[in-house]
Amino acid sequence: MNTRVLEIRKGILNKNDEIARTLRKTLQTAGVFTINLVSSPGTGKTFFLERTLRTLREQGIATAALVGDLATDNDARRLAEAGVPVKQINTNGRCHLEAQMITDHLADWDIAKLDYLFIENVGNLVCPSSYDLGEDLRVVLLSVTEGEDKPLKYPTIFNSADIAIITKMDIAEPCEFNLETASANIRAVRPGMQILPTSAKSGAGIDEWLACLAHCRLAHRVSA
Repeated sequence: MNTRVLEIRKGILNKNDEIARTLRKTLQTAGVFTINLVSSPGTGKTFFLERTLRTLREQGIATAALVGDLATDNDARRLAEAGVPVKQINTNGRCHLEAQMITDHLADWDIAKLDYLFIENVGNLVCPSSYDLGEDLRVVLLSVTEGEDKPLKYPTIFNSADIAIITKMDIAEPCEFNLETASANIRAVRPGMQILPTSAKSGAGIDEWLACLAHCRLAHRVSA
């Protein structure tokens, strides 16, 4: 029975990877740089993304977002206030987004008009690590309210990510959060990973984050 479960899971992941490869090629051909944001619930991912979308729009950069959640469209309605195209993806109980969901929800968008596509994954540090969504960049977010040892407890998602964002740095002191310890734990799992401390509320680190995005997009286009 265990072997059968593993075989079914392998088949699902293989199919997802096939769809993700096709999706990635489509997005790259259209000139879209795609970012998959992953975190546990309550990390401030939506607020962070809202600040990112609003700032990029103000800079004249074309962005859009797909938002994954088990139910409701609360996050999509909130992100739409940034003045960019947004769609909600309800997973109906699934703990992650899949490449087919992304493909389906992009069907009626003119992606060639976009510079960046952000995918806000379902709040979960386990399942999303296994599913390629056709992204160019996978970003994992860690809040100061979660403590410094989260990377050690959930190493797979940190190991599969390209960049780590520390959120809510404006309350790091009252939370007794130690940035050096958290950074050491992240790099113990993923040596050399870039770590960006931020606060969507105060704006700290947002310029560095956007500069990092621009650099990654340029480097990706050069290597493509």
